[in-house]
Amino acid sequence: MWGRSSVPRGKVPDRAPRRRLGWLAAAVGCAAGTLMFVPWPEPAAPAGAGGRPFAWNQDERWQALEVSFRRAREAGCVNVIPRVEVMLGEARRLVGGVSSAKLDPDSAVLDEIERNTFEIGPMVAACPEAIPDYVLLVTRMRSVVKEQSRHWDMRIAATRRGMYRLLYGGRAALEEAMLQAPSGLVPALVLGGDEPSVAPSAEVLGVTVRSGDVLVSRGGAPTSALIARGNDYPGNFSHVALVHIDESSGAVSVIEAHIERGVAVSSLDDYLKDVKLRVMVLRLRSDLPEMLADPLLPHRAAVAALEEARRRHIPYDFEMDFTDHSKLFCSEVASAAYERFGITLWMGLSRISSPGLVGWLSGFGVRHFETQEPSDLEYDPQLTVVAEWRDPQTLFADHIDNAVVDAMLDGAEEGNTLAYPLTLLPVARAAKAYSWILNAVGLIGPVPEGLSAAGALRNRQFSRTHRGIKQRVVLLAAEFESEHRYRPPYWELVNLARRSRAEFRGGGT
Repeated sequence: MWGRSSVPRGKVPDRAPRRRLGWLAAAVGCAAGTLMFVPWPEPAAPAGAGGRPFAWNQDERWQALEVSFRRAREAGCVNVIPRVEVMLGEARRLVGGVSSAKLDPDSAVLDEIERNTFEIGPMVAACPEAIPDYVLLVTRMRSVVKEQSRHWDMRIAATRRGMYRLLYGGRAALEEAMLQAPSGLVPALVLGGDEPSVAPSAEVLGVTVRSGDVLVSRGGAPTSALIARGNDYPGNFSHVALVHIDESSGAVSVIEAHIERGVAVSSLDDYLKDVKLRVMVLRLRSDLPEMLADPLLPHRAAVAALEEARRRHIPYDFEMDFTDHSKLFCSEVASAAYERFGITLWMGLSRISSPGLVGWLSGFGVRHFETQEPSDLEYDPQLTVVAEWRDPQTLFADHIDNAVVDAMLDGAEEGNTLAYPLTLLPVARAAKAYSWILNAVGLIGPVPEGLSAAGALRNRQFSRTHRGIKQRVVLLAAEFESEHRYRPPYWELVNLARRSRAEFRGGGT
């Protein structure tokens, strides 16, 4: 009967089988607990993309520019401004001449423009009232170089180096001047080319943004700095998103891929709530053959991306495989949307060649090292730079983050790894299992979908090490500023970061 023992009276039950089952269960539990501490075999780190990381190799030049800045400060703006005006006039003449010519990427004229751009920077940094004219010069130079690049082969290394030196170098020179100026003199918004478009529009922070525009931005997390700096041509951007504007309501939606939750559709307010140290607006050129045939192509690409994001869950692609659209990383959101309509973005693919960096990224799950990096989209000749926002208050923090990552990547090439305590592995695996359950019902867990437990621990270690080094760099930079009465330029920040990395005792690097 239910509730009564089935053992006959007077007989003692044999408990040996139960004891054996108990010991077996305990053994299995012990083995399972032990296995939680055992690192699972990781896939071997693949080879890099086979390129060669860009290196300026111009330390003496940077030091000379800093000396020039000091001398200009000592001379005073009354004596320096006339020279600045002459230099700006010469630079404008050179840039104007290029706009009416057809040059190769290794043209001596472009070398001269690069030299002038860098040499004007220290003068403007000493006399920041010239910043507005310097902004116009650098912006015009970028537009002219992008116009020239329309007939360049973006797959050739010489083309890529020339574009990088002028566009990235021009931004770097301008920002060095901005960082020495009072915040009131630094424009938060710099307008670029007003590329014609018939796509639905909306006003966003003083800029007319069109449906199908691409937003390239820089986040504030340490991993954002790694994404921006972690390729053969270190850049300033870490995230890509696609704009959709409803033709009836004018509502702005942003389609983007998040590491934590995959592809999502955000409102403009939600997009801007995430930390954005800088944002650039890029727009497809209106004179492309595909655009002449279909002027609403960008809007149709945005509509298709929006509908797909709402129709199915699209996981984040940690492998960075831009050819497989079952999963998408942030750059791929834009490239996949335009690919449907015959436009191939990223005419020059990004490469990641350094063995140490490849090792670190493979630990996060990356498997493709010739891919689409956010910073490199600026160099695509098919796109016009419409506008760029910088936050003057956080620009210096952006530079410090970059310098710390550059110093950490030096350590990666020396053989440093993102080691983590094995005692944390069971916790990470339990968190991953919990995240898997949440992901199955459409929720977000503590470990991002597609990221392994070990990868999450490596990410934690990277961020922890970055914070430790950054804290030291911030102190050293304040000491530098107190002693010299100006902020340390980027090359000095890198030196401070290298010194801080050597002093840091947090493991991992």
